[in-house]
Amino acid sequence: MIPQYLVDFDLSALPMVETDVLVIGSGIAGLFTAIKASEQQRVLMITKKSLLESNTRYAQGGIAAVIAEDDSPAYHLQDTLVAGAGLCRSEAVEVLVNEGPDGVKELIRLGTLFDLENGELALTQEGAHSHRRILHANGDATGYEIVRALAVEVNEHPGIEVWDEHFVIDLITDRDRGECVGALIQKEDGSQVFVKAQATVLCSGGAGQLYRYTTNPDVATADGVAMAYRAGAVVRDMEFIQFHPTSLCYPGAPRFLVSEAVRGEGAYLRNVKGERFMDRYHAQLELAPRDIVARAIVSEMESTNSTFVYLDITHEQPEMIKHRFPTIYETCMRYGLDMTTDWIPVAPAAHYMMGGVKTDLSGESSISRLFACGEVSSTGVHGANRLASNSLSEAIVFGQRIVERIQSLSPLGSLQIRGTATSPMDMNSKIMKEQKPISERRLRLQKMMVRQVGLRRNGENLQKAMDKLQQELQFFDQTLTHKEELEYANLLTCAWLVTSGALHREESRGAHYREDFPARDDVVWQKHSLQQREQAIVEELMS
Repeated sequence: MIPQYLVDFDLSALPMVETDVLVIGSGIAGLFTAIKASEQQRVLMITKKSLLESNTRYAQGGIAAVIAEDDSPAYHLQDTLVAGAGLCRSEAVEVLVNEGPDGVKELIRLGTLFDLENGELALTQEGAHSHRRILHANGDATGYEIVRALAVEVNEHPGIEVWDEHFVIDLITDRDRGECVGALIQKEDGSQVFVKAQATVLCSGGAGQLYRYTTNPDVATADGVAMAYRAGAVVRDMEFIQFHPTSLCYPGAPRFLVSEAVRGEGAYLRNVKGERFMDRYHAQLELAPRDIVARAIVSEMESTNSTFVYLDITHEQPEMIKHRFPTIYETCMRYGLDMTTDWIPVAPAAHYMMGGVKTDLSGESSISRLFACGEVSSTGVHGANRLASNSLSEAIVFGQRIVERIQSLSPLGSLQIRGTATSPMDMNSKIMKEQKPISERRLRLQKMMVRQVGLRRNGENLQKAMDKLQQELQFFDQTLTHKEELEYANLLTCAWLVTSGALHREESRGAHYREDFPARDDVVWQKHSLQQREQAIVEELMS
């Protein structure tokens, strides 16, 4: 069984720090929410590495918002709903497409320097978008430019305190109140502190490290969704993991993301025989939704007995390629690949978690005073398959809404902290640690997720994965102290949630593809999967 808390503690014996708003994570969701909240309240931001290290930093393509005169929120809405494969919450998408442009203006006001053409914001088009509505910065370094600008604002703001190199172990809930009252934090030296907060906002990103091959950085270990689940929050649609079709697949090179925008600017996909193949899979060719492109690539890899396909943009002008994609160009050159003359070997890799902590349109979870923003959340915007570049938009739109909701909260007041009420289990009940290295456990888990809960799934493999995970849950019976152990516990929790959801959903929809149920079934399965600690999966009808 997955416990409520990862470690034993007595809050009454721990030092306590109080703040108005506790922000956990430092990507675009965390930085933007912290800045907006600090206009009226004190903010404490926790990041387990540095302020700039997050998934946002590596976002290349851009941020989607209706800017062009020939575009409209109605078009953006329709594109998002189509990509989401019938599982988007239409009210949430309407919020995104209508409030996104103002959010982009706020990013510009806060110092983000988006690329310009002839004095106007430069826009590009990506897969499954009907119009050019993707703003970008420094060609293909949009995420880095956004976090750079926001981090400058955070560092200079007197109302925001930042704790780098701190790890959030668990959320603390008050049993009598039924609400979140803060979090248990582990400092760099291993000591613990309780942070009491009027509101706690999870902005901790996704779960890419569940898989052996991912575009995500090392910090993406599912911490937020795992701790929210342990605290009793409802999580939704965890079976939907998006695999980006094109990550660099080359000996000695990392699984570096090769942005969707490369295909948006005209790149072709070719198999190892040199043949373009997307016309056999979708009318939009290389600009089809990500799940379709990713599965098409895997089919081509299997039919040609290869481990990659090629991305070819050599027919475009070299000057355009270098100007539009400087980061990708320089990274490829580092490994002896020239985008202007060479076809780039690529393969799918785990990229984005569509599911997460279920929230309302104000970003509040099923637990009062606990909010979620960005990839860790499930607002209903992405459905079964996220539309490219909607994630950054979602973070700023719902970050603003979270702040507005927080400002209406009543004061938390004093807590009746009783050590016996918050200690999860008797220390004497813990078993001795197994001597198996965490790195070995983590790699084994990642490989299992790739093989059995990956891009293509079936009931037999999913059940095998569940059986292995059930055995591995014994890991929680050990005394956990080191950050690596706590991260693995979070990955294990999330792996169990993803696999459970995938086994339960007997259809194929969006990023979830079952070989034994290859058709989409709107009659039976056009509904959400809800998971809550110590309860069976519940199906929620579309609103």
